[in-house]
Amino acid sequence: MSGRFEAFGTSHYLVLALFMVGAVVIVWLGRRVRHSAIELRARRAFAVAIVVVALPMQILQFLPGDWDLATSLPLQLCDLACIMSVYALWTRRPWAAALTYYWGLTLTTQAMITPALSQDFPNPRFIGFWAMHAFVVWAALYLTFGLGIRPTWQLFRFTVLTTSAYAALVMLFNFGVGTNYGYLNRKPSSASILDILGPWPGYVLAEIAIVTVVWALITWPWIVSRTPAVIPATPTAKHVSAIKPSEAAQASAEEAS
Repeated sequence: MSGRFEAFGTSHYLVLALFMVGAVVIVWLGRRVRHSAIELRARRAFAVAIVVVALPMQILQFLPGDWDLATSLPLQLCDLACIMSVYALWTRRPWAAALTYYWGLTLTTQAMITPALSQDFPNPRFIGFWAMHAFVVWAALYLTFGLGIRPTWQLFRFTVLTTSAYAALVMLFNFGVGTNYGYLNRKPSSASILDILGPWPGYVLAEIAIVTVVWALITWPWIVSRTPAVIPATPTAKHVSAIKPSEAAQASAEEAS
């Protein structure tokens, strides 16, 4: 495989298959080390692995022969998700794990399904793109399903506000310098799910609404699973004493019969 990358071509299907196998393995590993003596070392080793994969790709984009203001800055939400996944793995902070969870499982996976990528395997850009995106989603699965750092409604609201602030700031930056980070000012040139959401700015508003609903849906099961079952209380002495004598006599007669 070489040349130009084609969405839903052979290399695309193969890398998605490898990604899914890795997702199962990473959750299993997370559960094995959860609350164990090696959890800290495992988390931080994972964080270092992401840095080892992502940092060379970022340095490559800063080199004179590769520099492009429109693409080289780490301002895509997937770039921020990568940074946040490293911080979450290193510190185990719930808010960082939540951002990794919401961004990774929805926005990063969408980038994997409809990638804005032109180079195919074995081009370094192909390898770097898929490695970084896969590691972000694996980190989200590892932190949440593996280590058990669960989202809450408070973390959901925090993520919505943080993402909205990101969108506003990056949109202003795009307007100022003529870039399109986050695809907030125009759609990507390659096919994407944004194509069905109408023209700008309608697709941005529609995307915000859809993402908010999806994030709420992937929060709700964790809240339900955390809610304890209601167990009928055993009558106390106070309740027993409140029973009328006639009711007690009737109960005794029924038991005798």
